[in-house]
Amino acid sequence: MKKILIPVQKEFCAECSLAITRFMQKLEGIKSVESEEGKVSITFDEATIEEERVQKIARENIEKLGYRVGN
Repeated sequence: MKKILIPVQKEFCAECSLAITRFMQKLEGIKSVESEEGKVSITFDEATIEEERVQKIARENIEKLGYRVGN
């Protein structure tokens, strides 16, 4: 298992947090998604899904919800 943190420029509202969690957990290999203060934490099985793919999908969907992803 591997865990990545994606910085978000402001905290998610409850509905957006639930939306990103539900979407990401549909992907094979994603074990958990948590929205914390100013970041999204994603735990995944790197034997099933590549980190670059997780990063790309998460960042795109966070931005679709209207949030800016930090560096």
